[in-house]
Amino acid sequence: MFKPRYPRPDTYAPATIRPTPAPVEHSAPAPTPVTAPTALAGLGRQSPGTLLALAAGGVAGVLALASVAVSLLLAVAVTAVALSVSSVVLLFLVRALRQEFKGR
Repeated sequence: MFKPRYPRPDTYAPATIRPTPAPVEHSAPAPTPVTAPTALAGLGRQSPGTLLALAAGGVAGVLALASVAVSLLLAVAVTAVALSVSSVVLLFLVRALRQEFKGR
């Protein structure tokens, strides 16, 4: 009853599949594709106004991320202050209740 019973090992034998080789076809070489210029390669040919707009967009993105980060830090600071004030109030209430019950 208390002896463990182990299952029998599987007798499954996986089937071996051997792919047949595809026949080799000789054809004309494919033409080399013309690669499109990358986005950074085209920046040098843009006008100064476009480069200024891209720089302003980058600065705006960094400022937006910074404002979100400052907002998150401010939320954490406000929560910490609220918790500390509530803990001090709770401590005073507990001490007042202990003194009230000691007097009876």
